[in-house]
Amino acid sequence: MSQINIKKGHDIQIAGVPKKELEIPERTQTVAIHPTEFRYVKPKLLVKEGDNVKIGTPLFFDKHHPDIKWGSPGGGKVTTIHYGPRRVIEKIIIEIDKNEETIQLPVLEITQILESSKEKITEQILNAGLWPMIRQRPFNKIADPAAKPSAVFVSCYNSAPLTVDLDVALDNKRSAFNAGIAVLSRLTNGDVHVGVSEQSISDTFMNIPHAKIHSISGPHPAGNVGIQIHHIDPLKPGKIIWTVEAQHVVTLGRLFLEGVFDPSIVMTIGGPAVNKPTHLKTRIGTAIQPLISDKLNNVPNRIISGDVLTGKTNDKDGHVYFYHSSISVLPESDKREFLSMLKLGSGKSRYSLTNAFSSFRRSLFPFNTNKNGEERAMVPLNSWENVLPMDIFPNPLFRAILANDIEEMEQLGLLECDEEDFALCSFADASKIDVGAVIRQGLDVLEAEG
Repeated sequence: MSQINIKKGHDIQIAGVPKKELEIPERTQTVAIHPTEFRYVKPKLLVKEGDNVKIGTPLFFDKHHPDIKWGSPGGGKVTTIHYGPRRVIEKIIIEIDKNEETIQLPVLEITQILESSKEKITEQILNAGLWPMIRQRPFNKIADPAAKPSAVFVSCYNSAPLTVDLDVALDNKRSAFNAGIAVLSRLTNGDVHVGVSEQSISDTFMNIPHAKIHSISGPHPAGNVGIQIHHIDPLKPGKIIWTVEAQHVVTLGRLFLEGVFDPSIVMTIGGPAVNKPTHLKTRIGTAIQPLISDKLNNVPNRIISGDVLTGKTNDKDGHVYFYHSSISVLPESDKREFLSMLKLGSGKSRYSLTNAFSSFRRSLFPFNTNKNGEERAMVPLNSWENVLPMDIFPNPLFRAILANDIEEMEQLGLLECDEEDFALCSFADASKIDVGAVIRQGLDVLEAEG
């Protein structure tokens, strides 16, 4: 086991940390898939409103890669298909039956998995509609099944604020997790790298066959898979690496051990507007309302699917996105503080660049949605460099993207980047610049160039 110590970064001390307890909430009545969530995908529907589906029934496919389909995370009736401008498919909602049916696929033991070819493993995942769980770097997009990745990475360390503790989520799931790792090992001729928190005490991560284990320590974004790739097996031109979420590894393992798509997942609900922050056992694409019904403070709030740094604004009648396993809730606020720029930030009610990086300040802070100002001129104060643990110059890269200088972007290492790795840069930036959005803008340009 290798030891990797990340020094740059910052753990945001935000109130409402989920308790390390697993609660089973009221059963969700509906689940949903958001086709617009998946980058560079052009969806084509395979169902219509009123159709009955089983768990695993294909709902739509990608016109660019017709073999990539999305399996339904629930069994029941397709009640609503939301369309946006120009008939863009935004959301597919399934009302769950009391007695759900599941599509059955072949069952394989771990020994059979390890003897199977990449083509056979790929075929089973594609047939189950679970291929979107496998993503590719560069661009952090759905992997091309025909590609040959040099390695596969799994991060078992959630360092972002208010996210799932994977020791809780993967408790008693060792066999399914190991089966999932075995599956991934057949998809590459290289190594499967598993990053584990130095503080983890889970038996699931103690001994993982067919994988290289790396003990990760340090502040956020140490848990980001992109940061781990950068420090373990950096991307180079022409190189492809695949990544899978830790809980999705369990889903893939169960697909082969049991022959079914099990959509169950552990999520968190947390944040300053939550009175009972905790871990919840639910399913992919769950409705938000049954999870938060008795857990919110009686104040105006903003519901976020995902973590507070990279999540998407949602509402209580919405559904959690496919790749998200957290619901974060912040109090809404537009209150302005008089002459706040002149204060040093040492007060107990403030969280500023002065006290945010002070080692002696460890109390939790009740964040809200107030940005305390709008975007303004960029001033290079090294605030980005202080929280980005990559051998990359973020300021010149940012400027190259704005100038649309493709050659400069590539030379400065944009292909190693993803917007989630720059989320702390946005948080620390006094100019209120959304750095991650600009990084994604540059990646979209490079992807379009081919």
